[in-house]
Amino acid sequence: MAYPHHLHYQEQFQLFLFDSNYVWDIVKQPGGVADLLGRFCMQFFLYAWVGAIIIGILLLAIQLLVSRFVGGGWFYGLSYVPSFLLWLFLLDEHALMGGVWAVLLTLLAVWGLSKLPKGWGRYIAVIVVLPILYWMVGSYWSGSHYYRYPRVFPTLLYVAWLLALAIPLLAYVCRKWLKDSKGLVIPLCSFALVAVVMGAVVWKNANFKAEKVMQYDFMASHQQWNRIIETANKEKPNNQIGVTVQNLALAMRGVLLDQMQNYNQNGIAGLLPDVQSDATSPMPTAEAFYQLGMINVAQRTVFEAQEAILDFQKSGRCYKRLAQTSLIIGSYEVARKYLMALQKTLFYREWANETLPLLGDEEAIAKHPEYGRLRKWAYKDNFFFSDHVTPEMLESLYSGCTDNSMAYQYLMAYYMLTGDRERYNNFISKNR
Repeated sequence: MAYPHHLHYQEQFQLFLFDSNYVWDIVKQPGGVADLLGRFCMQFFLYAWVGAIIIGILLLAIQLLVSRFVGGGWFYGLSYVPSFLLWLFLLDEHALMGGVWAVLLTLLAVWGLSKLPKGWGRYIAVIVVLPILYWMVGSYWSGSHYYRYPRVFPTLLYVAWLLALAIPLLAYVCRKWLKDSKGLVIPLCSFALVAVVMGAVVWKNANFKAEKVMQYDFMASHQQWNRIIETANKEKPNNQIGVTVQNLALAMRGVLLDQMQNYNQNGIAGLLPDVQSDATSPMPTAEAFYQLGMINVAQRTVFEAQEAILDFQKSGRCYKRLAQTSLIIGSYEVARKYLMALQKTLFYREWANETLPLLGDEEAIAKHPEYGRLRKWAYKDNFFFSDHVTPEMLESLYSGCTDNSMAYQYLMAYYMLTGDRERYNNFISKNR
């Protein structure tokens, strides 16, 4: 699969709840049905192969509906054009599945109306169906459920919808001059031509650089440290997120100081970058904060990243991490709020059910291999933190618990990357 992590990226920026209030808040808006169906599908993108199957089925359904109107012959290949354009649309990480559902629901409505006998009954059905369709899919010109930027309407989606309706009309008009072919040669040739041209366009517009960045982010969120190192060994990352995750994986395996010189570095920004005000780049940094034991900083970073999601949705990934940080620092009621929400999801429910009994159970938390360790490593005193990690913060973290090997590695790496030999030697001599 060439584009799996774009699907993972989509999944982490939504939180589909099996809750009546959640469903009603969505469907009561124009376009809410398409939006709800899109969100329902996107929760399965946690598993890329399932997401690929869902997208394939939807695009195939759109092609089949268009082909119903087009028929065979020279126009058969054109029935694939709307689906190819929607495929191209979905290459954009900000494209939402609600847009695909809007096209499909529109075609289903048109197909259903076309099956009605001509006459006043069909006209009445059109009058009845139009407001219902508007409620289901919203306005194509101002739909807010098609793209992650609420005020941006993607041209590709509009063109795909327009062609899905225009191609059948074109085929109907042109059949007066072109005879239908009863064989398979002409339909197959037209399909091959469209497939080659549109396939080349799709491949050319695929953003594989972004895919690689998303891969590192995905591996970090699932703590796949060995896989991260193996991936970096095959091709050294040269972007900030990749370098941050690479260094985190090396530290988690206890080899950061020994092997960091074998990999691309980005100065101290490759260790703990300054936190940015977006929804994507802070997440790997927050993972590093979390694994270091900087729990409050990790919590703040994840919370602000969630609030920066462009279409104002919540995030299953963020909710899970916020529940973990709240549990570690002892904010059990806050953790309960997040866990109870996750209980209403499909794929986070089991984890939430397993974690809820830990709330308030100090002995169980202390024995937990992750939460107990991070609670022990965490800062003991409060201090002001802006968006920039200093060596003093790392030294204080290590001084609070000298078992914190992560803090030690990051502090030494900080001195090595800045070339501060004096402070490096002073710290070594002081902690012998």
